[in-house]
Amino acid sequence: MNPVQNLAIFDLDNTLLSGDSDYLWGQYLIERGFVDGPQYAKKNQRYYEAYKAGSLDIREFLRFSLQPLHDNDPAVLKGWRQHFLTEKINPIIPPATRELLQLHRSRGDALLIITATNRFVTEPIARLLGVPNLLATDPEIVEGRYTGEISGIPCFQAGKVERLKLWQAERANAFAQRWFYSDSHNDLPLLERVEHAVAVDPDVQLEAAALARGWPIVSLRRETGAAVFARATKQ
Repeated sequence: MNPVQNLAIFDLDNTLLSGDSDYLWGQYLIERGFVDGPQYAKKNQRYYEAYKAGSLDIREFLRFSLQPLHDNDPAVLKGWRQHFLTEKINPIIPPATRELLQLHRSRGDALLIITATNRFVTEPIARLLGVPNLLATDPEIVEGRYTGEISGIPCFQAGKVERLKLWQAERANAFAQRWFYSDSHNDLPLLERVEHAVAVDPDVQLEAAALARGWPIVSLRRETGAAVFARATKQ
């Protein structure tokens, strides 16, 4: 690794994507009849609203969201996931997302997605976007099957800070500068610790924080990737 390499960190849901992959995975399971529709939909919506409000109990939510992984054969799950990517994820990747990633890539920056959404859902999305590094909440696997529990630290709120510290500690060289792009006030613990925080299509709480701190406020839904990159990397 180049010792002066920079690191571009990206939240995934409602940042690089114009939607929430975790919530949409739940909706996909409901629409396909793979879970108890009315009950699952009610809980999925309740947890999503709690996330937006900043009151989500992440471990309680994970027990709910990982249950379908526990209940189904991994080979079946992978088939569902492939169709989910086509139906739900491809349509919510803004063109500006790919442009922004390529601009960071072209100047030699390391790229990292950091997300609370579990790795089963997000790993193929990171591949789809060409991002080689992913920190996500890791479902526990024992003897080739998902247990419904998590492995390690949930990648949420302050957990993102801890996970990034561990990830960076594994690298031989420190990064010169770090950018973090996010839409959510849940990411303030990490946004406040990087050299360059960027609010992307922010929620109300993050927009207020960004205005108070002088952070760039950008949109991957309404601007080009080049415009976002220029504002985010302006020295």
